[in-house]
Amino acid sequence: MISIASIVEGDGEVAALPVLLRRLAAELEPFVLVNALPPIRVRRDRFLNKDEELRRQLLLAASKCGDDGWILIVLDADDDCPSLLGAEICRRAREYVPHRRLSVVLANREFEAWFIAAAQSLDGFRSFALTSGERVEAEAPRNAKGWIRERMRGKPYSEVIDQPAFAARIDLQQALDNSRSFRKLYKEWRTHVIRES
Repeated sequence: MISIASIVEGDGEVAALPVLLRRLAAELEPFVLVNALPPIRVRRDRFLNKDEELRRQLLLAASKCGDDGWILIVLDADDDCPSLLGAEICRRAREYVPHRRLSVVLANREFEAWFIAAAQSLDGFRSFALTSGERVEAEAPRNAKGWIRERMRGKPYSEVIDQPAFAARIDLQQALDNSRSFRKLYKEWRTHVIRES
């Protein structure tokens, strides 16, 4: 079993990311046991721009996951290039936790882009509805939350309530097929979790 200490920026991701991590194990690699610890929530700007905050949160994650654990940072890329910013965050983070496995995954552009990538599997669930024949490039909408919100018929989109529900429902293969940043999450998950089995 591997313990995963994740760092996220939103309340919705605090509940949703462990669901996704457990589903990756249960559906794609059922022989792997993971302990997806409750994520550490940070303020993105403060976490990225204040070295002491970055250090403090990384050391907390390191203590939570233990010597054989994995630290997973999942943030929204917003308007940044996910691969460039992710590599820079990873380089800086390794200075503080060189003794731990570490990954940085930036959802391009927002965490909700992973739901857009698997939107067909959400159609009709929790008031989410696609227009007939609607197709969209998952990582293209600048405001992925707004894109989801516009398709919630009859009720508002709530990150805290809907993100974990959508994470439990999405078709993981659709997300992998349609989202480069979700494939990055899966690649990192396989690198750090599968090697334990």
